Amino acid sequence: MKKFKHYFLYTCLIIVSFNCSKESASKQSAAVGGAGGSTARFTISGNYLYVVDHTGLKTFDISNPLAPLYKGKKELGLNIETIFPYNDKLFIGSSTTMYIYSVTTPDNPTLVASAQYQIRMACDPVVANETVAYATLRASGPCGGGVSQLVVYNIQNPSTPVLANTISLNNPYGLGMKGNALYVCESDGGLKVFDITSQYNPEFKTTITGEQFLDVIPYGDVLIAQVQGGMALYDVATNPLAPTFIAKINN
Repeated sequence: MKKFKHYFLYTCLIIVSFNCSKESASKQSAAVGGAGGSTARFTISGNYLYVVDHTGLKTFDISNPLAPLYKGKKELGLNIETIFPYNDKLFIGSSTTMYIYSVTTPDNPTLVASAQYQIRMACDPVVANETVAYATLRASGPCGGGVSQLVVYNIQNPSTPVLANTISLNNPYGLGMKGNALYVCESDGGLKVFDITSQYNPEFKTTITGEQFLDVIPYGDVLIAQVQGGMALYDVATNPLAPTFIAKINN
């Protein structure tokens, strides 16, 4: 599974690199922000590569991609799991906490805030934009115990995240958002689609079945889903709340 997750990420980064050559610099930043998916353990922002390991955040200057420069490591705590970039922020998920780091000074990320989950321990991908952050907390098996949830944070003031909502889920994995749509993977429970027109109050709309969904990347008019055995592509151009199957690419 780990090998495929890396393949999934690399494939999507290649897609982004190819398409970004046609776009403006501002659009490039937004595209790369979502390129790694919510379960990624590394991401690129500008000329920097950020990598999370079990305990911290590592920074590399990749201005010269043939000679990356290691800039240092920030110790965060235990069970650091995922990283998601948005503009000048990094959203990092651990088994107990969401961390928000600023990369305004890109070679020296600085802690903006942290929000501890109400669940004692869970697996927790995070996605975000300027005003809201969503995290799925999977509290089953090796991920801990308790009730699995989608948690919603108001981050209009990123230095003080406020828990705005919690929604019970069964077995959540990765997630992604496009416009007024939030996509939540629930493994063999399908892909749940929520309307986030009211961003702090997601409204369940439908479940897409037929695959074991693990993570998603909304990219332009296409929703790229990591599924068991490969990738499934969905058209979300006409209505992001009603993804239309395009094709499956087997691993």
